[in-house]
Amino acid sequence: MLSVNNIEVIYDHVILVLKGVSLEVPERGIVALLGGNGAGKTTTLKAVSNILRTERGEVTKGGIEFRGRRIDRLGPTEVVRLGVVQVMEGRHCFEHLTVEENLLTGAYSRKCGRRQISADVDKVYHYFPALKKRRASQAGYTSGGEQQMLALGRALMAQPAVILLDEPSMGLAPQLVEEIFAIVRRLNEEQGVTFLLAEQNTAVALRYASHGYILENGRVVLDGAAADLADNEDVKEFYLGMSGGGRRSFREFKHYRRRKRWLA
Repeated sequence: MLSVNNIEVIYDHVILVLKGVSLEVPERGIVALLGGNGAGKTTTLKAVSNILRTERGEVTKGGIEFRGRRIDRLGPTEVVRLGVVQVMEGRHCFEHLTVEENLLTGAYSRKCGRRQISADVDKVYHYFPALKKRRASQAGYTSGGEQQMLALGRALMAQPAVILLDEPSMGLAPQLVEEIFAIVRRLNEEQGVTFLLAEQNTAVALRYASHGYILENGRVVLDGAAADLADNEDVKEFYLGMSGGGRRSFREFKHYRRRKRWLA
């Protein structure tokens, strides 16, 4: 459904951020893009949604296709109309608008009547009942979890085929993180929405995703089925904080980093 083919991204004409990144997102799949800060996860999502130019970045090599059509040369508005919608890191709600007004902005690019939009708002409330209770509240006065739900609900109002979800767990309590990911799974199973999500919480992401890619320093260093990655000893040790040999000293940890086989 979505193919990123060997792309290179440069900022300010000199800073090379992504180096030959390739990945595939199947129809109705949930694919996790994993890695630490600065690995290139957010840049990859912005390359797909084509909003890099707002930050003086550009795809200089490779290409991105959605359902067989090249989209990296289209404008961001055209990408949204095709069905690819990004939920930005940090939620970015319109704080001065109410919850329901925020949802309505998500339908701005659509050409349909009020009845259809009203039905879609009700559908969002079905998946996010907490938002229905706060529908008349200003978004800026809602909790972090409610704002994350609102950002995701607003994306749903655009009737997306693919949602690019950036760091949905950031700043949220573990219980809320599980709730958000459970809703993502429901939307995937019941509405057929495909997800490409960038996430630092590797353990949670691999439980809900079907496939994962690990980025380091702007490169894909490992990929595979989510279950296989979760069982990989190196992934367990470096990303999940688990080790079959018990607690290790800092000296052993540094040796581990040098020997990491996928960077050898």
